[in-house]
Amino acid sequence: MKHFLVIAALLICSAIKAEEKQITSPDGKILVTISDKNGQPTYSISYNGTPFINSSPLGLVTNIGDFSREMSLGQNVRSNRIDENYTLPNIKQSNVHYVATEAVYQFSQQGKAIYDVIFRISDRDVAFKYKMYSQKETLSCIVKEEVTGFVLPDGSTTFLCPQSKPMGGFARTSPSYETPYKADDPMGKNGWGEGYTFPCLFRNSDKGWILISETGVDSKYCGSRLLGHENGLYTIGFPQEGEMNGNGTTAPGLALPGETPWRTITLGETLAPIVETTVSFDVVKSLYAASGKYEYGRGSWSWIIGMDGSTNYEEQLRYIDFSAAMGYQSVLVDALWDRQIGYDKIEQLAKYGAQKGVSLYLWYNSNGYWNDAPQSPRGIMDNAIARRKEMKWMQSIGIRGIKVDFFGGDKQVTMQLYEDILADANEYGLLVIFHGCTLPRGWERMYPNYASSEAVLASENLHFSQGSCDSEAFNACLHPFIRNTVGSMDFGGSALNKYYNSDNAPRGSRRMTSDVFALATAVLFQSPVQHFALAPNNLTDAPEWAIGFMKEVPTTWDEVRFIDGYPGKYVVMARRHGDKWYIAGVNAQKETVKLKIALPMFMPGNQVRVFSDNEELQGNVKQVKVNKKQELQLTMPCNGGILIVE
Repeated sequence: MKHFLVIAALLICSAIKAEEKQITSPDGKILVTISDKNGQPTYSISYNGTPFINSSPLGLVTNIGDFSREMSLGQNVRSNRIDENYTLPNIKQSNVHYVATEAVYQFSQQGKAIYDVIFRISDRDVAFKYKMYSQKETLSCIVKEEVTGFVLPDGSTTFLCPQSKPMGGFARTSPSYETPYKADDPMGKNGWGEGYTFPCLFRNSDKGWILISETGVDSKYCGSRLLGHENGLYTIGFPQEGEMNGNGTTAPGLALPGETPWRTITLGETLAPIVETTVSFDVVKSLYAASGKYEYGRGSWSWIIGMDGSTNYEEQLRYIDFSAAMGYQSVLVDALWDRQIGYDKIEQLAKYGAQKGVSLYLWYNSNGYWNDAPQSPRGIMDNAIARRKEMKWMQSIGIRGIKVDFFGGDKQVTMQLYEDILADANEYGLLVIFHGCTLPRGWERMYPNYASSEAVLASENLHFSQGSCDSEAFNACLHPFIRNTVGSMDFGGSALNKYYNSDNAPRGSRRMTSDVFALATAVLFQSPVQHFALAPNNLTDAPEWAIGFMKEVPTTWDEVRFIDGYPGKYVVMARRHGDKWYIAGVNAQKETVKLKIALPMFMPGNQVRVFSDNEELQGNVKQVKVNKKQELQLTMPCNGGILIVE
């Protein structure tokens, strides 16, 4: 009994001594509470007084100590206001005004300062990271586990993409962030056993929405995933052992003092903060200066319709002419060009394209010991000597950029490869697109010549599978709320062929969505470089209004606004390029969606073009005058879309 009383007294004393600190967003709506109760670092988040993240663990377990328990929160908190303006032409909003409250919380163990947890709270985002101190002569460590967790409120539902097992899929190239989402799923699962890929969307019952992701990942750390547990807990998971064919450690190494990437949480009572957030870019900085001015824009590529056989000299000439006719800036020459066209002919294509104002992007295999993908060129992008020699040649003939494929992993060695490719490409003035790859994590701002990443079940799956065509609208109604919120998405879509073949004949995969749907996704899917799935035959067999719009649609945006929608059901959103607004929507539900939406960006009496579908998915365009209330009535059938342009 006496022993029990002593323990109880100690616990009471511990509870009394526990530190608890709070930080609020500039508008006071978001409240973050940090605590060291019972020696366990934790945090929680409420929005307008409603819990959005319950008490959740913080901490790191390293090879120099377990810093997730027996920790003490310091009494002194360093805080300041962040008020920054920055410009990025290649994200969803070109001019960003970032205002946040920053607070630095120091955690100690046995009287020694171990790390700071740095929080930044804006009016819609919470971002935090660890800054580890050196420990006397110890100037490096391995982070064996990041205890960081997120405890979602009871009743929350999930919109998550499961992480695939390593060394699976095509030619043992997974994981490539190319698995299907499940919408409105209950908590308590762990995907296919390996957790979930970022970003991760949750619905806090009827109280609001939560998007969890990470940003600022470079060669100094690994990419992470989210592991599902019971009772609403999700924790940070490091890469799987088998990634990169088993080479490289799953645990990242840190030089001390050193920092982890940012964990980000976007929250709101509506989906607007989720769609409009720029937190992935707000909290990171450029890692090097651009070697020159990079030009983005639109392009075409033959592979999505014609596959490997289309990578020949004559067909690429035809696509250069097609891009020129569309007013596009580029053509992507896909896999096997080194064998089926050759270097000398590529130089001729580049020269011919330059005469037409059309530049080339060239495809490369990431290569190395980590996949069995046979497509060439191989053995170049994984080797600094070969890579730089190749890039120098590309620069000499005017190649605009590269598309590098088949990575399959998130280990620190993989992050180093991404960074090395980007840094070298910048030296030679090349833009970089990644495919078969990880999620971009703030890279548009970190790497000035980074263009876009796939990291999604993209348009190639529409060619390969009728099932993908059948679910195209469902997926299109997810990406604006999840994948595309945190970074550019190289989808390669907006096909106007009815069938995915070069003859547009009734064989193979059949497109189930309308032409208006195809135009709408050109606006809904954000990427500063867009190689659309159009084909030269569309100049004569697609509706004139459809081709006309695809000739004018921009790929860079100055502003984005969420209008209406629900993940997996339908979406309507607006993007602004210069002083021109584009409102786009698509519908995946069986029922026709009928909406009356406010359009304050259009003045009363203005004439706007409205592209819409009837119930048979036959599209048309008409001029409509905006009424005094600045409202329009919209109708979207299943697999159809809407588009409004001044």
